[in-house]
Parts: sequence; structure tokens; C-alpha cells
Amino acid sequence: MNSASQKSFWLFLSLYLSSSFVLLLTSSYWFYNAQVSMQKANDYYKLKNISDEVSAEVIMAQMMGTKLSLKKYPNTTVGLFNKNKDLKYGSVMQKVDFTKDKNMIGDVFTVISHGTANHLNISDVVVQSTECAKSIKEIQEKIFLITTIIAMFVIIIAVVLGKIFLKPIKDKIQELEDFVKDTTHELNTPITALMMSTSRLKDVKECNKKTIQNISISTKQLYDIYSSLSYINFDIKEKDEFIKFDNIIKESVEYFNELLNKKNISLTLTTKPCTITIAPTKAKMLINNLLSNSIKYSHPNSNITISLDEQKLIVEDEGIGIEKDKLKNIFKRFTRANSYAGGFGVGLSIIDTIIKEYNYKIQIDSNVNVGTKTTIYLNP
Repeated sequence: MNSASQKSFWLFLSLYLSSSFVLLLTSSYWFYNAQVSMQKANDYYKLKNISDEVSAEVIMAQMMGTKLSLKKYPNTTVGLFNKNKDLKYGSVMQKVDFTKDKNMIGDVFTVISHGTANHLNISDVVVQSTECAKSIKEIQEKIFLITTIIAMFVIIIAVVLGKIFLKPIKDKIQELEDFVKDTTHELNTPITALMMSTSRLKDVKECNKKTIQNISISTKQLYDIYSSLSYINFDIKEKDEFIKFDNIIKESVEYFNELLNKKNISLTLTTKPCTITIAPTKAKMLINNLLSNSIKYSHPNSNITISLDEQKLIVEDEGIGIEKDKLKNIFKRFTRANSYAGGFGVGLSIIDTIIKEYNYKIQIDSNVNVGTKTTIYLNP
């Protein structure tokens, strides 16, 4: 992962996690308060039932003239107080605040009942328990555990989503980096040839046929690179015209004649009059990229055949061919089926774009080390 991808990944991760954690903590806090309120309500009714039960026993003891005997409850104390707030029976866990009928101080939950009606000189029944604090602690532990698990799950999801969402960007950046490298490499060859040729001209002070040919080929290579880059980077507006496509093909063959001679490739051209409606520049780009690819991936001393009629254009070579599993991806921009002869993977992408624009159809049949046959149906 390059620096740009890493920066985007960590930015996405920080934004995703911060927003997710804010939502998670807010939800956990709300859920915790709801659970604590519910627990306090439950414990209040439990202690209230105990106080009512004790009040009934106090009333019964006075009416029956029996001795009052207080039951014992787990983690709970019961204290009976007179009007002066003096403890008469039982015990309490902490000092009682008689201004409130229920409260919780520390771990002790207190409920005060006045249901004795002053029987046995008892005015207040105070029930205190630590069960509520234990339950709240359990709620805290459970919510903390659940929040931690969810947070870990969110982190995992964030990392996975980050990689999934940023993969296209990463791939595109890698494509652009490869494109720059390949373009630099492609430019290096004709520029070096031009520099060597001009240097030779300066040294010998005369121009022979080979030097002129090298300069011409290098100049055309530079122009082809420029044309491809211009086409894929700029939205060139050009009106469609009725053009004689057979003449365009003949001009293209003449244009590449020097390169054909350099690789000692023989070309057989068979054309019939063919008129199509297309922008002239796009017609040239179509045939130039087809022929350029055929020359580039053909072996020296091989043959290229071009045939044209009103229905279709066929370009067939005896080159290195394309593997079957790579045929489905060859029209993707910056995709190269192999590294046999350089290039930066835009030629077939340009062809595909033009074909789709004019509703043509293309068929490529290829066998490794046998050759490639490209058929474009002009009137599908």
C-alpha cells in the first residue's frame, strides 16, 4: 500500500471509528441508565413488599398481643423506628435520611414505609439492602463486556470495509504509477533514437537513408504516444463525416511502412470501397491502434493481413498471440496481456471506446505463438 493509499485508509478508519464509537458509547450510556432505572424500580418494589409485610406483622402483633419477631432477609436489614426516629427493633446498615421515602447512598438502597399506623409505637419501617448495588455492578460488567465486543467487531468491520472501499483507489493509483512508468519507458526509446540520430548527423555532417528512417520512425512513435494520451485525457469534440474508410486504411499502412520494413514484416492489404459515418480522427485512431498492436506483437519476418469490405474490417497477424484467460480483460485501460513489446495498455481501450460509441462489434480470436485475428463488424 503506497503512502496515498495509507493516508486515505487511516483517514477513513479514523472517521469511521470515531463516529461509530460516539454512537456506541451514547447507546451504551442510554442502555445503562435504562437498565439501572429498571433495576432500582424492581428493587424498590421488592423492599416495599418487605416493608409492607413487616408493617402487617407489627399490626398483627399488637392486635394479637404477641411478641414481634422480625424475619431475616438476604443482604437486607429491617429497622423499626418510633416517632422520635429512635431505633426500637431490628438494625440498619447506615444512617437513615427520613426526609426521603427512598434513596440510594453508596451501595445501600433505602426504602421507608409508614404503614404501621403507629402500632407498637412504631411509625417508620426502614428496609435497607445492598442487592441493588450488586445488580448494578453486574449490569456495568455486562454492558462493558458487550460494548468491548461490539467495539472490537466495529474495528474489524472498519478495517475490512476500509480495504474493500479503498481497493479501487489503490488499484487506480497503482495503474497510474504503472502508466507513468510505462509511458516513461515508451518515450525513452524514440527519444533515445532521435538523440542518437541527430548526434550522428552532427558527427558525419551528412544524412543517410538509415538515419532518416530512424528519425522518421521515432517521430511517428512519439506522435502515436501523444495521440493516445490526448485521446484518453481530453474530450476531443469532432463532427462525424462520411469518409472513405478504405482510404484511411491505406494512409495508415503507408504511415507504418517504415516500421514494417524495420521488422521485415510483409503486409497484404485487400480493400473494397467502404464509406462509413465517423469522426476522421477516430477512424484513424481505430486503424492505427489495430495496426500498431499487430506490428508491435508480431515476430520479425512474419506476415500481417488486412482486409476490408462494406461489412467488416479484419486485421490478422502471426504474432505472439494472447492467452485465453486474458482475452476478457484486454479492453480495460492500462491492462497489458504481456510485456513482450512494452506499451502502456491504452490501445485496445481506445478501440473499444470507439467501437461502443458507433455501435460496432469486435471479435478477437487468438492463439499463443500462432497469432491474433481481430474482426470489426461495421454494420452489425
